[in-house]
Amino acid sequence: MANKTTDVEIKLADGRTARAALAKPSVANAPGLILIHEWWGLNDEMREIAARMAGEGYQALAVDLFEGQTANEPTRAKELMGSLDPAKATATLVGWIDWLRKAPGGNGKVGTLGFCLGGAWSLNASLATPVDATVIYYGNVKKTAEELKPLKGPVLGHFGRLDQAITVESADAFREALRAASKSGEIHVYEANHAFSRLGGPNYDAKSAELAEQRTLAFLRKNLS
Repeated sequence: MANKTTDVEIKLADGRTARAALAKPSVANAPGLILIHEWWGLNDEMREIAARMAGEGYQALAVDLFEGQTANEPTRAKELMGSLDPAKATATLVGWIDWLRKAPGGNGKVGTLGFCLGGAWSLNASLATPVDATVIYYGNVKKTAEELKPLKGPVLGHFGRLDQAITVESADAFREALRAASKSGEIHVYEANHAFSRLGGPNYDAKSAELAEQRTLAFLRKNLS
């Protein structure tokens, strides 16, 4: 059963106003889940994912790193991604994580989950401030063991073997860096291409997407309940 999203906003420490789409579950004491978009921005697809995750029992917050801008074709999406200020993105995510952790009806736990660009920022957010679980879908994970030391919670990563942008070699290197940093990590590689979970996308792979979602839901239940 679909849950509607509500637009919410907060004032950040740097004076900016951050906006996001919140989907609330029907249960009390629900964990928080930060959802971070691909290079397309906070679009209807991300709102639908938030609604679906609310249906799974999470306070699902789809954040907006592009401050209201979206793209529906790659050239514009690349421009938006290229113009993203890392310091601002970090401040936005830290602000939302703090807000969601204290949100009424929550259990105080928060996880991050992102796709592609959002996958990289799911990890970056978890390095910037403590979270209870981190889920990465085919995001840039080029980090050393030293850089991964701030991680407080476990990590789940989904990568495609056919992905030329985020290669299987980078996924393997990430697995080793997590191990070297003595961090809990579960890294899965699928016989699929980049963005294999994007419903309606050119690389959508139903079998891989469904398995990744099953693993994600189990991981979140285990670490956020």
